[in-house]
Amino acid sequence: MDAYAPLLTERGESTQPTVQFKVLGPLEVLKDGVDYAPTTPKVLRLLAMLVTRPGKIVHVDSIMHELWANDPPRTVRTTMHTYVHHLRRCIEQNGLEADAESLLVTKPPGYLMRIDPEQVDVFGFQRLHRQGRELLRRREYVEAAAAFRSALDLWSGPPLSNVHCGPVLSGYVVELLEQRRSALSLRIEAEICGGMHLELIGELRTLVAGNPLDESLHGQLMRVLGRSGRRSDAMAFYRQLRARLNDELGVEPCDELQLLHHELLAEGEHGR
Repeated sequence: MDAYAPLLTERGESTQPTVQFKVLGPLEVLKDGVDYAPTTPKVLRLLAMLVTRPGKIVHVDSIMHELWANDPPRTVRTTMHTYVHHLRRCIEQNGLEADAESLLVTKPPGYLMRIDPEQVDVFGFQRLHRQGRELLRRREYVEAAAAFRSALDLWSGPPLSNVHCGPVLSGYVVELLEQRRSALSLRIEAEICGGMHLELIGELRTLVAGNPLDESLHGQLMRVLGRSGRRSDAMAFYRQLRARLNDELGVEPCDELQLLHHELLAEGEHGR
């Protein structure tokens, strides 16, 4: 499955954008496989602000809040205009656009990057995520798992990992990480529903070890262990999670996990 849907020319012909922007990992500006992202930290942050809202106006107040939070310099607007100038020069010097002002547009009350969302990897990820959810809803489990896997394959690391994120971008990164967590959970769910129990045990044990309080992952691990004939291992993981939740948070496992635990117990009683 393609990571990006092709764009269409006026004649309806398929064409792939020349420049691609990577957000799901280090921020990159790729043309012919070469990264032309600026290296100046605040210019890179400005680019991130614009790329995460392709084709939409980013208000100057939002940019200033990201770059300086609550401590802007006295010459804040002049300094911001200087960063815009540096970014446009980067665009022109690297041949990303002949006229940088037609790509990075001044449009009161802010600026916009005139690019198609499909040039940004995060929008390909979100499109594949939506496809996977729809396929899962239709119980097309193999196809759903493939869509989620393609979405996750677009990630090369933590989002915007080379950007020193301020308050605006930090919130955006948290949101993207939640979307990735959702895609991973749904991919595993699709594979469980598709009968891939033994194949998931190793991966889920690793995920549980790295997320010892994640009840959703524990539930998925308990299910694949139970369906693989390892009911006692599933119940042992439940006991470990329950003890950890009691010790660290003073709470019991969620109702869904308790129900799963009772079902495993009942299966044991019926098996005697």
